[in-house]
Amino acid sequence: MQEEQASAEKTGSKAGESRLSTPPTRRWITRGLVLLLMLSVLLNLGFYAWYQEYFTIAGGPTEQFETGDQFASDKIAIISITGTIMPPFTERILESIKTAHEDKQVKGILLEIDSPGGLVADSHQIYHRLVELRKKKPIVVSMKRMAASGGYYVAMGAGEEGVIFAEPTTWTGSLGVIIPRFDLSGLAEKVGVVSDPLKTGEFKDALNPFREMTQRERDIWDHILDESYQRFLNIITDNRKDLDYEQVKKLATGQIYPATDARENGLIDEIGYQEDALARLQEMTNLKKVRVIRYRHPVTLADILLGSAEASQVENRKQALLDSTVPRAMYFASWLGEVPGLQ
Repeated sequence: MQEEQASAEKTGSKAGESRLSTPPTRRWITRGLVLLLMLSVLLNLGFYAWYQEYFTIAGGPTEQFETGDQFASDKIAIISITGTIMPPFTERILESIKTAHEDKQVKGILLEIDSPGGLVADSHQIYHRLVELRKKKPIVVSMKRMAASGGYYVAMGAGEEGVIFAEPTTWTGSLGVIIPRFDLSGLAEKVGVVSDPLKTGEFKDALNPFREMTQRERDIWDHILDESYQRFLNIITDNRKDLDYEQVKKLATGQIYPATDARENGLIDEIGYQEDALARLQEMTNLKKVRVIRYRHPVTLADILLGSAEASQVENRKQALLDSTVPRAMYFASWLGEVPGLQ
């Protein structure tokens, strides 16, 4: 009797296990379907990015209606400069400027700035293209949270005839140049690291963080910094009609100016918001009906997967130590604590 009962329990247990377990074939089918789904998602993201890139190259940025008369033929274009001025965003800004320059329906430009600055070369590229643009179409600047250092540099693209608006809480100024450098020589000595680069010239490793900079090296970099600094001062002098060189030099201490101080010192013209800047631009262009549009750029694959800022930060952290030996002159508000390429 006990043997029959044990046999029955054993048979029931096997039957239960059989009902609970999944056949190997079904498991492999499920895994295969999941894998195909993941591959399909990745391929679709890739095709979407390629599609957007193709049409961006062919036709430039897209237009998004912002305000005004949606059916008006005349347009005011908003070109936005947001975040650190550096690739790949520089190329997008230049493309927007080119599109506005070539579009005959665009009668004026609202340059929207919310930036702590960025690379010297990139800031000057944008400024140079804006100078060409303002010869055909007026530019009014609307400063948002911040328009410091390189952010102020590009604002000079509006020229003497342009008008610079800043919001009551805008921080601007920080006029100057910085080349980030770390001196890790003390730490290297403590841990026993010796820097011994193989180089072809005395100054090839002038920014080596594992040793102290010589006076000859410092003199060279001071000269390079001063060249960019003088260009910054002269560009402000050329584009702010109420400021001469000596006045600009007194302001160019690297300090930040709130909106009221910036207006008193001649760095901006008006304190107001974007709608005020648009109203002034409409007056300057004598437009009764106008369609205000904003240029948009397609999202790239990196933007989709990680977000452009996050992807940039991840890559920058990987390269931080190596990049510390690479000279990068910047019109950048260094008081923010983080310098592009060295986060």
